[in-house]
Amino acid sequence: MCQSYTAADYKNGQSVRWCPGCGDHAILNTLHKAMATLGVAPHRTAVISGIGCSSRLPYYMNTYGFHTIHGRAAAIATGFKIANPEMTVWQISGDGDGLAIGGNHFIHAVRRNIDINILLFNNKIYGLTKGQYSPTSPRGFVSKSSPYGTVEDPFIPAELAFGARGNFFGRSIDVELATSQEVLVAAARHKGTSVVEILQNCVIFNNGIHSEITDRANRAERTIHLRHGEKMLFGANNERGLVQDGFLLKAVTIGEDGYTMDDVLVHDAHTPSNFLHQQLAMMDGRELPLAIGVIRDVDAPTYTDTLEEQIAHVRSHKGHASLRDMILAGSTWEVK
Repeated sequence: MCQSYTAADYKNGQSVRWCPGCGDHAILNTLHKAMATLGVAPHRTAVISGIGCSSRLPYYMNTYGFHTIHGRAAAIATGFKIANPEMTVWQISGDGDGLAIGGNHFIHAVRRNIDINILLFNNKIYGLTKGQYSPTSPRGFVSKSSPYGTVEDPFIPAELAFGARGNFFGRSIDVELATSQEVLVAAARHKGTSVVEILQNCVIFNNGIHSEITDRANRAERTIHLRHGEKMLFGANNERGLVQDGFLLKAVTIGEDGYTMDDVLVHDAHTPSNFLHQQLAMMDGRELPLAIGVIRDVDAPTYTDTLEEQIAHVRSHKGHASLRDMILAGSTWEVK
């Protein structure tokens, strides 16, 4: 009989050392709960991080953990998963760690479809190093390293993931605990690289950066929770929906301008075509609501499985069970 676990089984005794009110507390809480739902034993789980406030998370896990070096979490998570394919691997990165110094590793982990779960905490600031602008900070953003405003356009994590041919992309908000848990569980069940962007608040250096979307007064109108097989509805009473308008999406009010429930699109997270998925992921909460939930979840060959199959194939044809066998397979001589 399979053993069942609770969230407490994935916690350790360390005192959590994030600023009071930091969104990382909520994300940690939902990760513990998601792991309990998945039921993967703690000793079969590894949490690997880079550098940054978010990257302290492995210290608070009763699992294997590795606090690595700046920007290299994806590379180390890749190596760990290939060496230990039976393990469930979670990578924890911030927008700076994951998309600046770690940007190259991020896109290639996604492109290769390594079977790891990348959690990208996006607060649009460098928090641990005290308030410099990051790759996701908006143009004109004033920070300690851009006192007159940035002169750069930011990365959009969804656009980057889709550009790298990602097969799983989900999004949540630190204050949406149930949604975060739902997305994390789906990410772990996906075979291949899963990318989950979590909009997270830094109360010290970038407080309220997502408030136009995340405040309770705005959330129902500015976000849409996507679920596979369900109508794309939003609003306080689900009175609004997304419809197709030529090749684009349009937000409408049901019952106005001739639009009925039949016009509202049904979310298909599993279609291989990423055209609609990318449109949904790029909505920003202004003209169209920000999409949260599982936006794309498509099966594709994973690097991990394909590599194992290749190794087995070569071994069966070459007859080498190990590197030593291969080296000693030909003519050998001994030097005395």
